[in-house]
Amino acid sequence: VQLVDSGGGSVQAGGSVRLSCLVSGMALDDLFVGWVQEVPGEGRYEVADTTNAGDLHLMDSKKDRFTISRDIVRRLVSLQINDAKREDAGVYFCFARPAYTRLEFWGQGIQVAVSG
Repeated sequence: VQLVDSGGGSVQAGGSVRLSCLVSGMALDDLFVGWVQEVPGEGRYEVADTTNAGDLHLMDSKKDRFTISRDIVRRLVSLQINDAKREDAGVYFCFARPAYTRLEFWGQGIQVAVSG
C-alpha cells in the first residue's frame, strides 16, 4: 500500500484548506484510512478516519470545521479544513491499515500553516 499526501500549505485564519491522500496498492473498501495531526512538542493525534465500510469519523473538537470524505473510484481520502484556526497548524499524515490487520502504512506528511 502506498499513500501520497497532497494539498495543505499556508492559509489565513478563517480560510479553508484541503488535504488529499491518494491510495494505491489496495482498494479503499479493504482499508481503514485516517488523518493525524502532528504538532511540534505535542505529538501526533488522530483527527479523522474512515473505515473500510465507509463510516466516517471526526475528532469531537473538529467536527464543526473538518470534513473527511472518500472517493473510491479516484482512490482518494480527503480532509477539508474550514474556518482554519492556529490550532490546526502542523504536519498532517495520512495512514492506512488493511482491515483485520495491524499493518500500517503512512503518507509522507504535508504541512499546514495558519497565519493571522
